[in-house]
Amino acid sequence: MSTTPEPPIKSPGRGRRLTALICAGATLAMIGAAYAAVPFYRAFCQATGFNGTARRAERAPRVVLNREITVRFDANVRDLPWTFTPEQGSQTLKIGAAGLAFFDVTNHGTTALTGRAAYNIVPESAGPYFLKTQCFCFDNQTIQPGAHVRFPVIYFVEPAFAADPDTKPFQEVTLSYTFYPVKSAARQTATVQPVSPKA
Repeated sequence: MSTTPEPPIKSPGRGRRLTALICAGATLAMIGAAYAAVPFYRAFCQATGFNGTARRAERAPRVVLNREITVRFDANVRDLPWTFTPEQGSQTLKIGAAGLAFFDVTNHGTTALTGRAAYNIVPESAGPYFLKTQCFCFDNQTIQPGAHVRFPVIYFVEPAFAADPDTKPFQEVTLSYTFYPVKSAARQTATVQPVSPKA
């Protein structure tokens, strides 16, 4: 008389180990996605002007309008012993024309420190039309102790700003920067040379 073999008995411990491995893998994947989301979000904002983020451009447009706009400058520092100020409170220029502004930073600390400047435009709807061709905010900046550095920013407001119903009424925009410390300065760090303070 033939007998049907009994199915092998699965070890409960084996199932628990498999579940634990799956949970650990899912947790690591979520942590990795969270870290990857930051640079992707920053790149998205810089490409689209989302959330009032100024975009990057290769050159200013060829079309310059007769209409003028005032650009106000704001500078802030978080958790760094630096002073950070614009040399001018504002500039007035024609829409489409390139503007040049300077910002001064002094490191009052006793060691070299690296910071990164986050930036945005107010009102937020102006973000897609405010572009920069040169800016210290594109890279980390390392400043030596006691050094004073003068940073240029070249920017323009696209002519389409004057035709968009959401931005057409505005006569001025504000470009705001905030320097934050960079814990790991091994990547994308620009070396800056100190300059003499303004006379």
